[in-house]
Amino acid sequence: MEKMIEIKLVRGLAARSKREKATVRSLGLRKPGQIVVRKADPCTLGMVRKVAHLVEVREVEGVEI
Repeated sequence: MEKMIEIKLVRGLAARSKREKATVRSLGLRKPGQIVVRKADPCTLGMVRKVAHLVEVREVEGVEI
């Protein structure tokens, strides 16, 4: 089974750059408080690193897509 991470948007996107907004949208997040589960692959981890100040991340076990 692949590693999965849970990503939660904890800060709003008002007054954020277009690049940050696009990165958050590509993770599947739209509103503060929304949570998505994604594979922990290098692409996803890179996007999370770019917007680390806007999201919370935790590892999830036992989740399959």
